Amino acid sequence: MSTAAAFCEAGLAHFRDGRHLDAHACYQQALGIDAEHTDAQHLMGLLFLQARQYNEALAWIVRAIQRAPKPEYLASFATVLQQHGRCDEALNVIDNAIQLRPDDSELWRQRGDIFIQLARLDQALPSFQHALELNPHHHDALCKSGIILHKLGRNEEALARLDLSDSLFPDHAPTLRTRAWVLYCLKRFEDSATDGRRAHQLDPGNAEICNNLGLSLRQLGSNEEALAWFDKAIEIQPRFVDAFDNKLVALFHLHRFDEVFALSDRMTSLGLKSTVTEWNVSLAHLLTGNLEAGWRGHQTRLKLPSARHPQLQRPMWLGEESVEGKTILVAADEGLGDTIHFVRYVPMLAERGARVVLVVQDPLHRLMSTLSGASLCVPRSAMGTLPAFDLHCPISSLPLAFKTRLDTIPSGPYLPSPPDSLVQAWENRLGPRTRLRIGLAWSGDPHHVNDETRSIPLRALTGLLDIDASFVSLQKAPRPHDAALLRERSDIVDLTADLTDFTDTAALIACLDLVITVDTSVAHLAGALGRPTWILLPWTPDYRWLLDRTDSPWYPSVRLFRQTETRDYESVLDRVRSELRGPIIVRIVYPTQ
Repeated sequence: MSTAAAFCEAGLAHFRDGRHLDAHACYQQALGIDAEHTDAQHLMGLLFLQARQYNEALAWIVRAIQRAPKPEYLASFATVLQQHGRCDEALNVIDNAIQLRPDDSELWRQRGDIFIQLARLDQALPSFQHALELNPHHHDALCKSGIILHKLGRNEEALARLDLSDSLFPDHAPTLRTRAWVLYCLKRFEDSATDGRRAHQLDPGNAEICNNLGLSLRQLGSNEEALAWFDKAIEIQPRFVDAFDNKLVALFHLHRFDEVFALSDRMTSLGLKSTVTEWNVSLAHLLTGNLEAGWRGHQTRLKLPSARHPQLQRPMWLGEESVEGKTILVAADEGLGDTIHFVRYVPMLAERGARVVLVVQDPLHRLMSTLSGASLCVPRSAMGTLPAFDLHCPISSLPLAFKTRLDTIPSGPYLPSPPDSLVQAWENRLGPRTRLRIGLAWSGDPHHVNDETRSIPLRALTGLLDIDASFVSLQKAPRPHDAALLRERSDIVDLTADLTDFTDTAALIACLDLVITVDTSVAHLAGALGRPTWILLPWTPDYRWLLDRTDSPWYPSVRLFRQTETRDYESVLDRVRSELRGPIIVRIVYPTQ
């Protein structure tokens, strides 16, 4: 004669093999023998839980707990509560289960899951870590702790956890997908692409894997191959907005601008156009010289998550009304270079009769305090002390307000000259002028979205140093590998530790004959001061440098040295070196000859 326990055991085997009707029959037989058999009640609850019939599941599991509050019953009860969204109650229940069985890694894993559902990742992580202490090979805890560490910004730790997960449980697509993204965030794009391809082989129907693989390939400069993966992601998930946006950016970097605009129109027709799309399309318009459309779209930056413009209560001025007799606040809303670039419009605004209150980043405050047209210049750190104003205009919106076209760009120089006494102090530090003095800047903000393409290592510039000239560093906060090399190079004068702000940098630039720089704030500063400046540009440059020209309508003293389609800086620097060996004095002083 079979016992209730035997029927439960048989039913559990059926349940694990997915034969739920057979399992149900066994549990009913067990309950027919013993209506209060707690294992049968619990297993019946699990059947209903599997069928997403949560009320019935809850009733059966609670019956089992009332007779025997076993940890596994409490864990199932917590699962039902989770499904109902009652996570705080589920947490209390799982804590009770852990008190009864503290060495059960599954209970700690479930506790971590509940914290994830509560969006309390910093509390979820210790639960998964404790599960791993109890069972170092717990796959789910390994994978999820890696994901949480990534979301907490601890990518190196996340990678170590995911590496272990992959070594213990190879060919697990979610682990590979997550590790590929962590590697991407660590800028290990080759490794990210390798993991992305492995993940795709295991889970070919996952659009996110295709999209992320495309991103890695784009960072590696393989935009054509990246396009194919974005297309595959869209084929799998036809309304995948991120994949559309990423495809648009890949086309942008391939200079296929007609296709950029066509794809934007397609996204609009599908109702998929996002703020990111509008922003990228505006950059395409600006880069190709269609400034009218570009400045309108450029306003989209104020809607991006990265927007820096303060929220102000007064109306925004975009050129449509008179400002005569009114006080207008003009505030920096992008980077340091952007502020230097667009501050040229402040005198024009004052000419319209406005009293201009200018807000700039703190390092620019001293330099901008004597700017023509600015009645008052306030550092961003002191915005709480602003005077009353009638209107405001983000500084990067001034070209739109003045309806700037290529033929109406107000060109430099326009920044106030640094004090003569300060320039003389730097002259004294540099010593007698016996040779041409050339300033060097080779990297910008490492957090800039295009830093990988616009910054170069100092080592790349060393081929210029045998030119008969004195070289002076303008590079503030060089990266560790550059700082180490700079200390070794006695042929580069480095006084940047004493550059307290942009006024000091402007005074040092005034002592130089030429500035050679990548696209960073130094380029704008030198150009706005009217100093001879050579800018090294990537194949797809920032929009203000336009395409295919060696001069800049924004800065008459600037020459542009661009990458070719090969996207290498070696050929750019070869051209610079060749120019430096020519009759350079004539070209610097008389750039049109």
